Amino acid sequence: MRKLIVSIATAVSLVLSSNMAFADSAKPGQSMTHMKTAVGVSSTFEAAGVILYVQGGATSAVIGENLSAATSQVVFHIPVTANKAGVQHVGSNIIFFNTASNQYLTLKNPVIDLAKGVVSATVPQAGDAKLDILTITNASTVKPKITNDKKTKQRTTAYTGTTLVLAPGVAATIASVLGLPAGSLPDGLAFGTADVTLYTKLK
Repeated sequence: MRKLIVSIATAVSLVLSSNMAFADSAKPGQSMTHMKTAVGVSSTFEAAGVILYVQGGATSAVIGENLSAATSQVVFHIPVTANKAGVQHVGSNIIFFNTASNQYLTLKNPVIDLAKGVVSATVPQAGDAKLDILTITNASTVKPKITNDKKTKQRTTAYTGTTLVLAPGVAATIASVLGLPAGSLPDGLAFGTADVTLYTKLK
């Protein structure tokens, strides 16, 4: 039954992500994060009975044969908007779902803060606390590529290749909330990479 659920979710996600280019219109104030999990992360979670997906205007898809394959990866396409702290995934959530127990952990409205080198999110299962969930290991060295389009009067700022690991203690929190055995997920697990593109008005 679990494999059927995963197969259906994957098929729907692939269809939705194929249309994302149309939804991600390049207008000032709009943008997109493309987040790809590290090789082996999806199989690590799947082995524990946990699947990853996104909701609220975001889509996900699987690269590879299936979630349990050692080389498979999950790709997230998440709409974002800029705010004072950095970039916020307004209305988009990352979900860790335990298919065996129906327990889940929600990372609500994640905020990317390159200055601090973290991705934080509101976690309803932790009393709506705002927690650092991911650490950006190369935040101090990632430089944006800026492209100015005078014809459309638009500036594109692209950050590529940011590397993400689970922030200290997050693996244990995920395991606890999902009802997994202690130590099921390694602390500081290499989560993946992310590319962020921002569109602003060209002055």
